[in-house]
Amino acid sequence: MLLRFFIFCSGADADILATCSKGERNKYAGIGATVFFTAVMAFIASGYALYTVFDTIYTSIFFGFIWGLLIFNLDRYIVSTIKKRDSFKSELLQAAPRILLAVIIAVVISKPLEMKIFEKEIDQVLLEEKNAMTLANKEQLALQYTPTVEALEQDIQALKDEVAKKEAETNALYDTYISEAEGTAGTGLLGKGPVYKEKREKHDAYLAELNALKATNGEKIIALENQIAALGQDYEKAVIDSQPIIEGFDGLMARVNALGKLPWFPSFFIFLLFLAIETAPIIAKLLAPKGEYDYKFEEGESVVATWVTQKVEQRKLLLATDGALNDQIYADIKAEEALYRYKKEKAEELLRLQADAFHNVQVKGL
Repeated sequence: MLLRFFIFCSGADADILATCSKGERNKYAGIGATVFFTAVMAFIASGYALYTVFDTIYTSIFFGFIWGLLIFNLDRYIVSTIKKRDSFKSELLQAAPRILLAVIIAVVISKPLEMKIFEKEIDQVLLEEKNAMTLANKEQLALQYTPTVEALEQDIQALKDEVAKKEAETNALYDTYISEAEGTAGTGLLGKGPVYKEKREKHDAYLAELNALKATNGEKIIALENQIAALGQDYEKAVIDSQPIIEGFDGLMARVNALGKLPWFPSFFIFLLFLAIETAPIIAKLLAPKGEYDYKFEEGESVVATWVTQKVEQRKLLLATDGALNDQIYADIKAEEALYRYKKEKAEELLRLQADAFHNVQVKGL
């Protein structure tokens, strides 16, 4: 049962192989097993690759199974269409397009499995890229808020500077009226005279303005600080909202790019392994000597080709003979006097009828 299944996988004619030796059947069963297991590897590889895309196991299995059947059909077709020739050069020339197709299939099969084998290394590369993207994202988002925040901070500083300036002027007036009272400046008279009272009133007026300015600017500063805090919250929210997009940066294309950043030799070795697996049936058939099955298959093709050629030649000969007979028959008819006289009479009769009809038309027109 298993032998018949692998023979089916090889694409060989089971009826012809049934008349061949056991060794010949085993050879083609081995080729069929290689085709089958190559398709199994394609199913596993494509299933994993599609799982990284759809993230659902059932969808990945379904489409992976379809891809495995496609690879199985291609490999079976490739192997079954390679025919043994008397010249290895002609066989190699015949197999060259199929080898190229096998290389393409090997690339397609090996790449997803490389991503699975080097999954931990790829995850490390993706983590570094995600961290870099997170920092870059924060910097880009900060560019949207920083100018506004800096402008608000400048407004706060301007309000503080205004208070500080007013406070400095008030303190200067305080020092002035204290010095006047002590007699160390101004009029130089000790005591609280009229000048002292004037300077004291001016100081008190400035002090009242200072307190009012502190209250007003304090409220403005609190409002501006609340705006800065709100902008900070908006910035944090924007960072949090964009983070899932960065965390989801681990799709198929991202993993393929991450794989390309790893050392090339291990990936190249795995590619060579799958290339060897994929081209094994073709190479085996090229290197194998012409066997019993090949001779019987060639004999069957020769019988069909000879029969078809014979039929074509017979049809050509029949057409040529029929043409020659028709030429001879019409030549003999052409030489008969009775047929000549009969056709002459009919032609004369036709000409007379045409002349009469033309005459009648001319008469009616007069």
